[in-house]
Amino acid sequence: MARNDALIPFWALVIAVALGWAAYLDGSRVAVLSGGTGPAALSVGQIGLATFSLVLAVYGMMGLVSVWLEGVELRPGRHTPEVGVGPVAAAILLAFLLAAASGLFVQDIRRSLQTDQIHALNEGVIFGAMALLSALLIIVYKEYMVGEEAIAEDEHSEVPW
Repeated sequence: MARNDALIPFWALVIAVALGWAAYLDGSRVAVLSGGTGPAALSVGQIGLATFSLVLAVYGMMGLVSVWLEGVELRPGRHTPEVGVGPVAAAILLAFLLAAASGLFVQDIRRSLQTDQIHALNEGVIFGAMALLSALLIIVYKEYMVGEEAIAEDEHSEVPW
C-alpha cells in the first residue's frame, strides 16, 4: 500500500516561506538602492519568486490537508463516520460565518455602487474569506459526515498497466 506522507508537503511549505521572504527582501533591497522610495512595479525576480512561492504553498497545503483527511496509510474496507456534536457545531458555525461574510460582501458592493468608489481590497479579502469558509465547510462535511470506501485490488489483476 502507498503511504501518504506529510514530509514533502511540509518542506514545500518551508521552501515557499523562504521564497516569499526572498521576494520581500528583493523588494526592500531595490527600495534602499533607489534612495528610500520603492519601485512603482514589481521586478521580474520578485514576480518569479512570488509565483514559485505560491505554487509550493498550494502544493504543501494540499498535501497536508490530504494527510489530515485521508490518513497516513489507506485501509481497505468501508468506514462509517461517527457524527458527534463537535462536527455538527463546527459546520453550523462555519455556515453562519459564511452567511455573515456574504452579507458583508453585499454591503461592500452596495456601498461601492452608492459612492462610485470601488473598494477592491475589501471585496477581495471578504471574497477570499468566503472561499476559505466554503472549503472548510466542505472539509468538515467530508471528514465527519460522509462514509469512505477503499477498494484494494490484487497486484496481478486484469488491468493492463
